Amino acid sequence: MYVVDGIAYAGEREKPLSVVAVRPLDGYKLWVHFSTGVYKVFDFEPLLDSGAFNVLKDKNIFNGVYVDGGVPCWDNGQIDIAPEYIYEKGVAV
Repeated sequence: MYVVDGIAYAGEREKPLSVVAVRPLDGYKLWVHFSTGVYKVFDFEPLLDSGAFNVLKDKNIFNGVYVDGGVPCWDNGQIDIAPEYIYEKGVAV
């Protein structure tokens, strides 16, 4: 049992999905290891033309990906992407 906002729930509380490790690959792809033990490859290229991710077209910045608090980040934490999105759109390896 666990309590959230004064409401008691049965069972165990699910841990939020997080990224354990991330590594850049050729072609703007990311190899991602999740807290669930699952490994996926995520193709980032389709997102590079959106405003927030445009700066990642610079390979030096893209290749500087790191994990902070379970989230993939770039550029000293100025850019990040939700682990849930990567999990949903990534391809299992």
